Amino acid sequence: MSRFLIALFFVSLTFMGRAETAPSTEKDSSAINEEIIEDKINELEKPLYNPFVERYVLDELKQLRVELAAQKAELIQQIVDRQINSIDRGVTYATDTVTYFFYLIAAASSVLVLVGWNSIRDIKDRVHSLADEEIARLVKEYEERLFMIEKQLNQKTRHIKENKEEIELTQEIQSLWLRAGQDNNIHNKITIYDQILKLKPEDCEAITYKADAVLELNEPQWAANLCHQALAIDPENSHAFYQLACAYASLDRPDEAMQYLNEALKRSDTYKENLLSDEALTPLKDLPEFQELTTS
Repeated sequence: MSRFLIALFFVSLTFMGRAETAPSTEKDSSAINEEIIEDKINELEKPLYNPFVERYVLDELKQLRVELAAQKAELIQQIVDRQINSIDRGVTYATDTVTYFFYLIAAASSVLVLVGWNSIRDIKDRVHSLADEEIARLVKEYEERLFMIEKQLNQKTRHIKENKEEIELTQEIQSLWLRAGQDNNIHNKITIYDQILKLKPEDCEAITYKADAVLELNEPQWAANLCHQALAIDPENSHAFYQLACAYASLDRPDEAMQYLNEALKRSDTYKENLLSDEALTPLKDLPEFQELTTS
């Protein structure tokens, strides 16, 4: 549509001179002119307005660049002016501050001299001594703070090291427990429990499990000694009481075995499930007290 209007404009300019000589009121001439214009437009192979549009766009771009350059120069000038004003204010403030400071010192010195305190040299020495004392106080304070920080860092480092060692020890003990659970050889289990006790001598669980393994080797007295060792570390260890009952049952000491078995059941009811199936308690099965425990 725009191409048609532009072409119509240029063709109308071409025939404007001719139209001025003909009477403008005649309808036939107008119709002929429109047909001629339409034929001219249909005969066009390329648009006539491209150079004009390109020229218009170039002029607009040029004008836009000029305006942008002017705006940039104005903005730079404003920034520079503001920076210069800021620097001027800073220099003025610093100069005024130093001037007022020296005025204050001069006034104070004059007052002190007039009053008769000391001379200017004495005032200077006093100022230096006060400054040295203040600096020494600050240095001492910061040294104390640094010492406290260093002490805290050393404590944290020691705690981290202890935690790391504890984690490594726990991992090593855990791996030994896994080996003991997977190994079916009693002697190997006892060796593994000894390794655990070497790493952690007061591990009651390792002592009681070692007592259990020793009972399987038919060493009830050894097992009883281990259980007493565990109870010396943890007097409320129910597993130690149970293993001690098994050991005394094997030693044919039923009264003591029943005493320790009652102590184990008093602390944990889970051992009732093993009373009839545990071969170490077989010598106690005929006792009324044992039968009462199994039936209750």
